[in-house]
Amino acid sequence: MNNNNYVIIMAGGTGTRLWPVSTSTKPKQFHDILGVGKTLLQMTYERFLSKFPRENIFIVTNKDYEGIVKDQIKGIGSDQLLLEPYKRNTAPCIAYASYKIASKNPDANMVIAPADHLILKEDIFLQSVAVALDSASKNDQLITLGMHPNRPETGYGYIQYIPDSATIKKVKTFTEKPEIGLAKKFIESGDFVWNAGIFIWSAKSILKAFEEYLPDLAEIFNEGNTQYYSSNERLFVNKAYSHSPNISIDFGVMEKADNVKVLLTDIGWSDLGNWESLHEIREKDRYDNALDENVMSFNSTGNIVTTDRSDLVVIQDLHDFLVAEENGIILICKKDAEKEIKEIVNSVKLKKGDSFI
Repeated sequence: MNNNNYVIIMAGGTGTRLWPVSTSTKPKQFHDILGVGKTLLQMTYERFLSKFPRENIFIVTNKDYEGIVKDQIKGIGSDQLLLEPYKRNTAPCIAYASYKIASKNPDANMVIAPADHLILKEDIFLQSVAVALDSASKNDQLITLGMHPNRPETGYGYIQYIPDSATIKKVKTFTEKPEIGLAKKFIESGDFVWNAGIFIWSAKSILKAFEEYLPDLAEIFNEGNTQYYSSNERLFVNKAYSHSPNISIDFGVMEKADNVKVLLTDIGWSDLGNWESLHEIREKDRYDNALDENVMSFNSTGNIVTTDRSDLVVIQDLHDFLVAEENGIILICKKDAEKEIKEIVNSVKLKKGDSFI
């Protein structure tokens, strides 16, 4: 194992598109939504354990989830659990972890990975990460993993690359969550891939990028160099986040930098961002239903049914629907109603309060 290689797992998102299972008090990364006996966070953490020193795996999450993380990741060191006082998107999250790690090891190389994604081909994933880490350790590069698209998905970001024979290709453009018409054109062009939100770079390269493209953020977290790994760290971070912008790493850095590269790979990836994507990867019966064991189905096709407390659920004449129950909250709607679920969550929050979301 290379002691200069680190992992930063981002585990602070709320995943409201998978409501009511994923809520603000217990988002999707802390659930066993695949029914495999492990949460998405645990699967992500264990994925890296074979190739990275345990003490080099850091988790960044909201302070409200501290107890959940400690319960699910036994023995994680206090210095490896980075607690965000406020939700500020991915750029401050990555800046906090990067500046902290670099303050102790300026020669660090980093893998940035969301906690809530599915990766079916773990061996290929780790091989791709190793190739990217080797390149990033020798060159001033900001590398992302690109997934070949199989449909015009509007919920993902897209990367256009320059087609050539290089293993790691130069990125031409980033486009965040395009409309359906543009997404179809991307698929037809053949030189676009999905942005999986998995990044690899050296500490030197990302700190340089922050200084150039997000100088205010760089100044904020650079001031913590004498505070990280000390009893004053949390006090410093509270102050730092109160001054940090709410901005993603894609908008803040990746879309602006000229040293962005992409490694094309097939790792069996899904961001599990909505119920339709979960239905796609869950085990299904011969009628295309993804059902929990306590569900009986009659003359029904293409559904996903998941329950928390119910002993028995029976569906009849239901087609392409979602039935989800968690902690006494039941949602029944069309399986592809991603936009509508967002509106439902907002309406529930307005009329019923935060306790239900």
